[in-house]
Amino acid sequence: MKLGLYAELARPFTLLAPALGFMSGALTAIGAHPHDVWSWSVLAPAFTGAAMAAIFNAGSNALNQIYDLEIDRVNKGKRPIPSGRMTISEAWGFTYVAYALTLILAWRVAPQGRHECFWIVATAVVATWIYSAPPLRTKQHGMWANITIAIPRGVLLKVAGWSAVKTVVGTEPWFIGAIFGLFLLGASTTKDFSDMEGDRLGGCKTLPILYGVTRAAWMISPSFILPFLLINVGAYTGVLTGNPLYLHLLGAGMTLYGAYVLYLMLRRPEELATVENHVSWVHMYRMMFVLQIGFALAYLL
Repeated sequence: MKLGLYAELARPFTLLAPALGFMSGALTAIGAHPHDVWSWSVLAPAFTGAAMAAIFNAGSNALNQIYDLEIDRVNKGKRPIPSGRMTISEAWGFTYVAYALTLILAWRVAPQGRHECFWIVATAVVATWIYSAPPLRTKQHGMWANITIAIPRGVLLKVAGWSAVKTVVGTEPWFIGAIFGLFLLGASTTKDFSDMEGDRLGGCKTLPILYGVTRAAWMISPSFILPFLLINVGAYTGVLTGNPLYLHLLGAGMTLYGAYVLYLMLRRPEELATVENHVSWVHMYRMMFVLQIGFALAYLL
């Protein structure tokens, strides 16, 4: 059934993270200074934006699979396109519809007539396109791949969520976005270790291919510690206006969590390339969820 194939193409298990990220950004903005008069109506743009973020991620996933066909034949042959169950033209149709809906919904996230969300999302769309598609296809170019993942999925996602409630003009939303972006700058590489065979054949020079598994693991290790220390810095300096106690606890807790994941990665780094969906990759997703929820709570409580 085609509907099931399109759902498989969208990779539904990856859609909750961006939806939660957008909603977390909106809830964080609600609790940030200055405090506006509370009304349930402020959540309407946030829910629209959360749906938009999920659809955007589905379109990005499809686009990536179109251009990763040869790589997926080696790494993930059961996916709809390499398995022959879906044609390239059908995948393109899904991609175009998803991106169009993304931009339409982003335009509708316009509190007080501001369309900041649309322009942020439009920038993110360009970033996801140049990550997957020629001629730039930054996925093939080492650290540039990490950058074009970290910007839309880390920095801009949080700021877009904030824009559903308040203006993004100011330091605080971008400071929060930078924390998420710096985390993904390194953590996004955890998915590359087990894909090295296909990536190498497909011409993708990921960090593990360029520098080897062990060195790449050490290279990305700061992203599991330093971004979370910025939470404490932001709380101490007043850049972050949430509850200071909860922010300090969040920063300390995430730093310890990151150190634990580093221990799992660095004690036997060779396993990163031999174990599919290594535990560090799983923890990367869990860390993102904890961080999203933690920020929302630190600002609402």
